[in-house]
Amino acid sequence: MAKGPVLIDLEDDTPAADVSTAPPVPDIAPPQGQAMQAAVRFAARKPSALARWFWGLALAVVGAVVSVAAWDFAMSLLERAPILGWIVTGLIAALLLVVLVIALRELAAISRLARVDGLRRAADAALADEDLSQARAVTTRLIAFYKGRDETRWGRDRLNERMGEQFDAATLLSLAEDELLASLDAAASREVEAAARQVATVTALVPLALADVATALASSLRMIRRVAEIYGGRAGFLGSWRLTRAVFVHLVATGAVAVGDDLLEPILGGSVLSKLSRRFGEGLVNGALTARVGVAAMEVCRPLPFSKRHKPSTRGMIKRALSGLFFKS
Repeated sequence: MAKGPVLIDLEDDTPAADVSTAPPVPDIAPPQGQAMQAAVRFAARKPSALARWFWGLALAVVGAVVSVAAWDFAMSLLERAPILGWIVTGLIAALLLVVLVIALRELAAISRLARVDGLRRAADAALADEDLSQARAVTTRLIAFYKGRDETRWGRDRLNERMGEQFDAATLLSLAEDELLASLDAAASREVEAAARQVATVTALVPLALADVATALASSLRMIRRVAEIYGGRAGFLGSWRLTRAVFVHLVATGAVAVGDDLLEPILGGSVLSKLSRRFGEGLVNGALTARVGVAAMEVCRPLPFSKRHKPSTRGMIKRALSGLFFKS
């Protein structure tokens, strides 16, 4: 009996099926921006009271142990080698001085963010009450707030000249937007678009587990910090984290991150999305969600609320950030 493959001739002349003409297998689920949603949920998650007590007590115990150990080390070194002991004591004192300066800078950064928040709340109240005197007080505070910024000098001078010509709160604050905040809005928009492109690119091209989540979180933190700095917030580490958490909590509460292709299809077109691989589609959705986070950050960090004429378009920002990234627009 012969061994080997058996060939069977087909009697009909029906041509074999061409697999190249078969329709593509659809994705089980459309891209949902899992990396960005995971980063938002992580940053917005509120630690439990037990966790706060644990970390607070742990830091207190570790700080006490390190302080006592450093003191004992310095004292024993002074007894054995006085010159070396004084050098080490000086280094410890310099370290404590640097820590104190960092703490003061953090407090100053938090205070500056509080000033921005106070300006925005005062502007909201002036608009709600249609109070011209309160709007003028807000405008005066806004001019003083940006006094040290050279790029706002021309706008501040123009605003000072034309303040007296405005006779209602909405018009006066709209003038402040035109003269002072328009250029800052443009700079903040560029930061948001750059962050959206970075997140989209890393998600699409780096297939490592958790790399896209880490990139989304890091890019969002950096983007929110830069947006705050553009508007004058100058957030430190703690202030940036608090600001980021406030932005993400707002997004989670409003469900603004629970989007997928429905956000991109009206902008980029369904035909384009259908031609992209799932990985590239996931990158575009993550980039779009990053842009949405950026718009929320602009609203939180801006010292004046957006009027309808100046409010940034989320879809327009997404289109500028992502069009031409993986395909020609």
